[in-house]
Amino acid sequence: MAQQPMPELELISFKLCPFVQRAVIVLKEKGIDFKITYIDLKHKPEWFMKLSPLGKVPVLKVGATVLFESAVIAEYLDEITPPSLHPAEPLAKARNRAWIEYASELLMLLYRFTSATQPGECSPLRGDLKTRLERLEGQLEAGPYFNGADFALVDAAFAPFFMRLALIEDQHPLGLLDGLPRVGRWSRALLARPAVRDSVVAEFPSLFATATGGSTCLAA
Repeated sequence: MAQQPMPELELISFKLCPFVQRAVIVLKEKGIDFKITYIDLKHKPEWFMKLSPLGKVPVLKVGATVLFESAVIAEYLDEITPPSLHPAEPLAKARNRAWIEYASELLMLLYRFTSATQPGECSPLRGDLKTRLERLEGQLEAGPYFNGADFALVDAAFAPFFMRLALIEDQHPLGLLDGLPRVGRWSRALLARPAVRDSVVAEFPSLFATATGGSTCLAA
């Protein structure tokens, strides 16, 4: 049976969105051709609001079909381009999916920390981040990736968090990875991977610094 041609893919993105970044990582890791269109989330185009059922990114146009939600997009991309970036064993695959959800919660917690405007919010949020990273430490073994030697969808899900954390730690040392050697090793491995490095625009560090500049928790 002849292989079906790859459909035309267009990813609708916001330059700072970590959930869009997950999809870009998978696209680049798999070597899939795609077009990317950036929008301003503060001034969403009318065409985007008609396209996106939830009014948020990422949205992936697959020909005339629209997909949304980063985990769904990543799984679709994985399924159409073997070999899979998921473990083959069902329980291991389910465990990976569960920790992808954990990564989403971790990203939202980091966002709350970097957008906090009340001083009283900072210590509890920082403590929660540390606790959640400590839980991750217990899940990692030989490395360098979550499951060991092979990069997986769960790694793509966590990479945007570690990229943002590295930028924060560089300018505002928080010590969130102190005492967590396995998480630290994992973070370094992810940030060294070409698909992760190339998953953001060149001006991402400055955009992120501007976006988080008003955070009380990151005050000089």
